[in-house]
Amino acid sequence: MAKNRFNQSWLHDHINDPYVKLAQREGYRARAAYKLKEIDEQDRLIRPGQVIVDLGAAPGSWSQYARNQLAAGKNRDTTREGGIDGTIIALDLLPMEPIADVHFIQGDFREESVLRQLEEVVGERRVDLVISDMAPNLSGVASADSARIEHVCDLALEFSQLHLKADGALLVKCFHGSGYSQIVERFKHQFKTVAARKPKASRDKSAETFILGRHLKRPAG
Repeated sequence: MAKNRFNQSWLHDHINDPYVKLAQREGYRARAAYKLKEIDEQDRLIRPGQVIVDLGAAPGSWSQYARNQLAAGKNRDTTREGGIDGTIIALDLLPMEPIADVHFIQGDFREESVLRQLEEVVGERRVDLVISDMAPNLSGVASADSARIEHVCDLALEFSQLHLKADGALLVKCFHGSGYSQIVERFKHQFKTVAARKPKASRDKSAETFILGRHLKRPAG
């Protein structure tokens, strides 16, 4: 009974959520687009000409937002190819509906075959920005969930160390709780500047926080 009440409460909040309505009106696949939008407007992460990698991209709202930013006055309809000034590569284990001008690779980015596909698209260039709204399946067991969240963040950090430009940036979703301070320390070990962001589009009751690292301390050779 309590679970049913919780589901009804979530559904009520979701239906009445202004960001859900805005996403429907503006054609975004999820309200998460506005979290990236707020952070981008504050930190000016996305600029024309960049190579951007979206880890854990499905259903694709972050890639949609990035694509619209790189469209820069061109065709902003994400269902039609219109040309962008830059490159966006989205990766996910799950399938994703196509987004115009976005290269989608389905698979685990830890696997050699998937990395090779990514490298084919990137070519000789290094990546300007890595964004990740990935979240593990949470069990409700604090210690287990903490370990899963740390693992996802570690994967993004490892990927960034290998592929980012020296002055590149990494933005990942994290959660306050056990292990959060350790994740921040790992970011500080790898990046010269580290900041936490809690956009208004992130629900107040959610423990999610986004960590932004900029400028690698030891760029890969």
